[in-house]
Formats: sequence, structure tokens, C-alpha cells
Amino acid sequence: MIELSEIGPLKEPIVLAAFAGWNDAGESASGVIRHLSQVWAAQEVAMVDPEDYYDFQVNRPHVVRIAGVSSIRWPSTRILVARYTPLDRDVVLIQGIEPSVKWRSFTNEIVDYLEGLDVEMVITLGGLLSDVPHTRPIPVGVSSEEESLHSEGDEVDRSTYQGPTGVIGVISDHAHRMGLPTLSLWAGIPHYAGSAPSPKATLSLLGRLQDLLGIVIDDGEVTEAARAWERGVNQLAETDDEIAEYVRALEAQQSETELPEASGEAIAREFERYLRKRDTDPA
Repeated sequence: MIELSEIGPLKEPIVLAAFAGWNDAGESASGVIRHLSQVWAAQEVAMVDPEDYYDFQVNRPHVVRIAGVSSIRWPSTRILVARYTPLDRDVVLIQGIEPSVKWRSFTNEIVDYLEGLDVEMVITLGGLLSDVPHTRPIPVGVSSEEESLHSEGDEVDRSTYQGPTGVIGVISDHAHRMGLPTLSLWAGIPHYAGSAPSPKATLSLLGRLQDLLGIVIDDGEVTEAARAWERGVNQLAETDDEIAEYVRALEAQQSETELPEASGEAIAREFERYLRKRDTDPA
């Protein structure tokens, strides 16, 4: 059951959702939601009752202390609303943990709640381990089952994936079947450097969101963390000849397979992003 707060009507809301767990390598996707909830001053409006969905021996509650007073924080899924965003609309943020049991009931609760808010689009975020070098931009794939989104350009692909899925795949499928347009963004994280956090992957997801939504997001803090992360992985490679050789092989492979894209669409996206940021910077 979702515990609600009074929030009033929302203006043309869209949803951004990420869940810690199997579909969140390097905490890249949940890092996006945490960052946006801070820079957009999002307010919590609902929480899924964890009792029916989580195994507390797997996702244990935490003791927290605020101003010297302790309390128990239970693992759950929170729903927040951001009204102060670069978009001329409200944004619903879902920050959760992949449930242990009753996925269909969990999904029904989430999607029913979103339908009640009259949301206009659901965007899910994920991260997976991949054979990519940490020295290059983290690749982000964008897919959707919506024909109208495919017709807008080559940025959105139709997913051809078959195999195991996480809760964001289940939520995307159910939302699509209920008539809600859906988009999925997946970042590929170097599997040899996939421990959490992975701020460079979070930064790439933020960049693709900026491109898709045509907005500028304050990402300075994440940018600095991404640079520090890359320096740390560089140091690891410098002390391990096998890793260094493997990184060079991945770089060569990526140069051969993605050079046309890197010299065309990717550069155009970066230039458009630069122009948006320049236009929003104070004189």
C-alpha cells in the first residue's frame, strides 16, 4: 500500500524512476534521482509500505540519528515531486529498491498511482556492466516501444533485448500496456570498474536526459566526482599491466566500431548541450 501526502494537482507531470539493485550497476541510475531530488528541491509525497515487498534480512533497516535522536529508516520506495525544474512542468521522481517479492502487486501499485497523477510519460533509468573503457564517454542507450518517439529521430531505438529483466523493465512494460508513453535509458559501466558509486555513468545519464528533454541540469557536483572517479581508475590501471592492456584493447575496439557516431551525432549533441548551458549562464 502506498502511503500518501496531499500534493494537489500537478502540471503536465513526467516521471523519472530508478531502483537500486540488479538494474543499477554502480548506483548510476539511482545516483541521477538522488542528484535531481537535491538540485530541484523535490518533496517526498508518497512511500510504498515496505512490509509486503522487502526481505529485511536482504535489505536491512538502518538506525539513523538526527540532532542526537535515533530512529529506524526502513528500506522502501519513495515518490517525490519536483516543481522547480527547467521544464515548464512538474517532475515525479521515484527512488526505490528493487522489491524482494510480489513484483506484480508492486508494479500495479506504482503504475496505478502514476495514472492517478495524470502523468504524461514514464522515463526509467538503469545501469549495466559492459565491455567499455573508462577513458571514453560512458555510452547510454535510449529505447522505447512508442512509435511516435521513433519518428522523432534516431536518438530513440526500439529495444531488441530478450532475457532476464529487473523491476524497471516490468514497470515500463506495464505502463506501456496501460497507455503511458515510456522511455528507457541504460548506461554501460566498465565491468572492471563497476563498484559503486560510478559518477561518470551518472553524469552520462544526466547528459542524455538533458538532450532528450532539451534542458540544462546543474551537474557540477557530479562532474567533479566523475573526474575524481576516472583519476582513481587510471591509477588502478597504471599499477596493473593486465588491466592497462585490456583498457587499450577496449579503446581500440570502440574506435573501430563507433568512430562515425563519435564524429557526427555525438559531437552534435555535445555542441547543442554547450549552447543550452551558455544560454542559461548568467552574464
